[in-house]
Amino acid sequence: MPQPSRSSRRLVTALAATAMAAAGGAVALTVAAPPQAANAAACNGYVALTFDDGPNPSTTNALLNALRSAGVRATFFNIGQRVQQNPTLARAQLTAGMWIGNHSWTHPHMTQLSTAQMASEISQTQQAIQQATGVTPRLFRPPYGETNATLRSVQAQFGLTEVLWTVDSQDWNGASTAQIVQAASTLQDGGVILMHDGYQTTINAIPQIVANLASRNLCAGMISPVTGRAVAPDDNTPTTPPTTPPTTPPTTPPTTPPTTPPTTPPTGSAGCTASYRTVNSWPGGFQAEVTITNTGTSTLNGWTARWSWPGGQTISSLWNGEVSQSGGSVTVRNAPYNGTLPPGQSTSFGFVANGDGATPSVTCTSP
Repeated sequence: MPQPSRSSRRLVTALAATAMAAAGGAVALTVAAPPQAANAAACNGYVALTFDDGPNPSTTNALLNALRSAGVRATFFNIGQRVQQNPTLARAQLTAGMWIGNHSWTHPHMTQLSTAQMASEISQTQQAIQQATGVTPRLFRPPYGETNATLRSVQAQFGLTEVLWTVDSQDWNGASTAQIVQAASTLQDGGVILMHDGYQTTINAIPQIVANLASRNLCAGMISPVTGRAVAPDDNTPTTPPTTPPTTPPTTPPTTPPTTPPTTPPTGSAGCTASYRTVNSWPGGFQAEVTITNTGTSTLNGWTARWSWPGGQTISSLWNGEVSQSGGSVTVRNAPYNGTLPPGQSTSFGFVANGDGATPSVTCTSP
């Protein structure tokens, strides 16, 4: 992925260190079963290992294996599009005991975007990670470490805490394994190192990084929700991902329905309702979510939500559904993976739109 020049990245790194000291608070995420520590010696301090830009089919599994072999856990700041393309790898990160954060949808220069575009980048990634893993991120790392007050305000609307770094490994800039290890050797108690899921040199560095930390009685930890610094992992966090989140669409399409109708009418009936809520709004735009619930007594095989806007609002991006809009009339049909709902179950779709956030009356029908 495109990276800024060495000089600009150094500037960002310096700013990042200052911002972390001032920000005071990144939030740890729910993780799966932690790997067993390779070194049971007492820790005199903790650092946070972080990896951006995954999941990556070429490197994620090898990186996870290296981390588990070394007995350490790390935080992965994932790109939304890559999560959507590789959901099993995102879930593998969680299952391996890692924390997962939001790193935007397309890795843009966020401070050059409009407020609505910022919200879209963040919200789509939140949805993709939640859908793939059952966990909603509470950490956000802005691409390139570029941030401003507007972006931090949008992050806050999603309940996200901004996380930067204190040490840049320079793996993105062609650093060798030895140079990455040297950068990590400068980590101090509470520090956070920036690395990436995408380089063999980084994977090769993991054993040496962990050995160096151990020689200094430092251990890999999580990011504190109070101070924004690395601390010991919280043993009170759940240790397994949800197996079937009630509001999360399945990651695989539903079983193919019968090709011929039954000879007798089914004993139950299918029906659905739609509830609409505005998630957040800003001048000239807003984000909203619609929840579809099967209110019938038999399984719902497909749904369609419809509403009308009187004020010229237009949808700019939508996830977990297929949208068509003609003037003020909006129709959203289920995606291939979330059309089948057992009785009492729900799913949701979300969108970012231009215009004012007037609340419409949404209807739901089943084909």
